[in-house]
Amino acid sequence: MERILERDAPAFETLFARYEEMLRRYLMRTVRNDDIANDLVQEAFLRVWTKAEQWSGKGTFKSWFFRIATNLTLNHLRSVSRRKEQPLEIPADEENGDEPKVPGWMIDMTAIGSDKALELAERKRIFRRVIDQLPEEKRDVVRMVYEAEMDVGEIAETLGIPKGTVKSRLHYATRQLAREWRDEIE
Repeated sequence: MERILERDAPAFETLFARYEEMLRRYLMRTVRNDDIANDLVQEAFLRVWTKAEQWSGKGTFKSWFFRIATNLTLNHLRSVSRRKEQPLEIPADEENGDEPKVPGWMIDMTAIGSDKALELAERKRIFRRVIDQLPEEKRDVVRMVYEAEMDVGEIAETLGIPKGTVKSRLHYATRQLAREWRDEIE
């Protein structure tokens, strides 16, 4: 970060190479749109470059950076909720027997058979829906742990809450996920 403060482009490129894919995966789980996730990734890195002097040096860079990305994402989601957007694609008509489309990234056809792939895709869809039903503060913690691979300290720093609160939210979220999952698959 000291080198980025001095406008050292190779240092920024190193930072970009280290965090870009991890941040993209984290954001994709939240916004579920490649274009929006890419825009948010670019905006987060732009903020690092243009507002590097705001980093206090306390804590880890990753926590500070993911806080920037989380705030950008929350702002985006708030603005989307204010203006209702309609998808351009027409969803499958499940009532008439048409199957919903499954994104290709959810299925690795070389590793498993087509029946198993469809079952796995359905389970992932259900699991994502169950995660989406969690209260926002618990959902954010779950995503940071499992998608951004952040530890409790990093999450606490990113969200500006005590570590105990992170642990509590994660505990109750996993209990709720387990309960909802059992209800869904039975």
